[in-house]
Amino acid sequence: MAKGKRKSNEPKGRKITLKMAKNAVKLTMDGKRRLELSNMAITTFPKCILKLCDVDELDLSRNMIKKIPDIINKFVNLRLLDLHSNHLEQLPETIGHLQKLQNLNVCNNMLTTYGIPHTLGLLRNLKKLNLGMNRIETVPHFIAGLKELCELGLFNNLLTQIPLWLQKLPNLHMLNVKCNLLPLENPPKLDPIQRVECLYLVREDCLCSECLKKYKEERDRLDKRLSGSSVQRKTIIAALITTNSTEQGDEAVCR
Repeated sequence: MAKGKRKSNEPKGRKITLKMAKNAVKLTMDGKRRLELSNMAITTFPKCILKLCDVDELDLSRNMIKKIPDIINKFVNLRLLDLHSNHLEQLPETIGHLQKLQNLNVCNNMLTTYGIPHTLGLLRNLKKLNLGMNRIETVPHFIAGLKELCELGLFNNLLTQIPLWLQKLPNLHMLNVKCNLLPLENPPKLDPIQRVECLYLVREDCLCSECLKKYKEERDRLDKRLSGSSVQRKTIIAALITTNSTEQGDEAVCR
């Protein structure tokens, strides 16, 4: 193979130019500037968007991005960062610099507990955190520092227990831990349903093809781990709960 030639099995990413990025900036209903680069076949973080680092919302979801660089900390005005349905194995420590961030969605990636930096606990204004459909085995302890957190998605992971300190989060009213490895005979004492204000049940045909494929792959992997175990789990995809109550439309589970 010639030097510098891309391997055939590696996806060829789409190059995002500054002109394309500028055209992708939209105005939200509440007057915020949103950079919308979802589903663009992007494989690497487009550095040209640093020229637009004053945007309020950044959507890089449904791409093939493997790494978010440290320079994400330049987006100091971000209130929403949507990275769901990529190939992320870890988040940069500099994410803790985004002090205005209120909504972080990293659902449907390849994150483990160790791939989530402790600096995430510095996001004092964070209200919605979606960690669903990853490979998280334990709930990161620094989430206890997110006192403004209202919605937490931990569904479709590898959790075997839910820490009781979650009930000490004063504003948490929506907690989704569906489809984990939690033993049914010893349910956690924390009862999030008592504080839930909104509950959405989604049908299988509401999921995008990528999310549905990822869900089924994870289900098969978990079922193999559970074979021969006394732990029993339900496998009803229609009972998944979306963690962002205001965005039930497209990709209800991931968003």
